Amino acid sequence: MELIKNFGLDPFLLGAQVVNFLIILYLLKRFLYKPILDLLKNRETVIKDGLQKAQEAVLLLEKTKEEEKRIIKNAQAEAKKLLENAKIHSLSLTAKLEESSKKQAERILLQAKAQIEQETRSAEERLMSNVSRVAMQFLQKSVSQLFDKKDQEEVMKKAIEQLKKTPN
Repeated sequence: MELIKNFGLDPFLLGAQVVNFLIILYLLKRFLYKPILDLLKNRETVIKDGLQKAQEAVLLLEKTKEEEKRIIKNAQAEAKKLLENAKIHSLSLTAKLEESSKKQAERILLQAKAQIEQETRSAEERLMSNVSRVAMQFLQKSVSQLFDKKDQEEVMKKAIEQLKKTPN
C-alpha cells in the first residue's frame, strides 16, 4: 500500500473511481452499447437485404431484357409473316380484279356488238322500207304514164311481191 501512496494515489479514491467506472460501464452496456449493437445489426440486415434485392433486380432486369429481345424477335417475325400474307393476298386480289375486268370488258364488247348488229339491222330495215317506198312511188309515177289502170295494178302487185321476196 505504501507503494501506491508513493505514487501519489489515494486507495479510497482509486476504489471509488473503479466503482464509478464499473457502474458507468454497466450503464453504458445496458442502455447504450446494446441498443447501438442492435441498431448496427438491424442496419447490417437492411444493407444485406438491399444488396440481395439489388442482385435480384439485376437478374430480373437481365431476364426482362432477354424476354424483350425474344418478344421483339417474335413480333418482327410475325410482322414479316403478316406482310408476306398481305402481299400474297394483294396479288391474288389484283389477279381476281384483272380477271373480273377482262370478263366485264368482254361482256361490254359483246353487248356493244349485239347493239351494233341490232342497230344495223334496224337501219337496214328502215333503209329497205324507205327504198321500197321510194321505188313504189317511182314505179307508180312511171307506170301511170305507160299503162292503163288494170295493168298498173298488176305491175304494182308483181313489184310488191318481188320486193317481199328479196332477201334483206
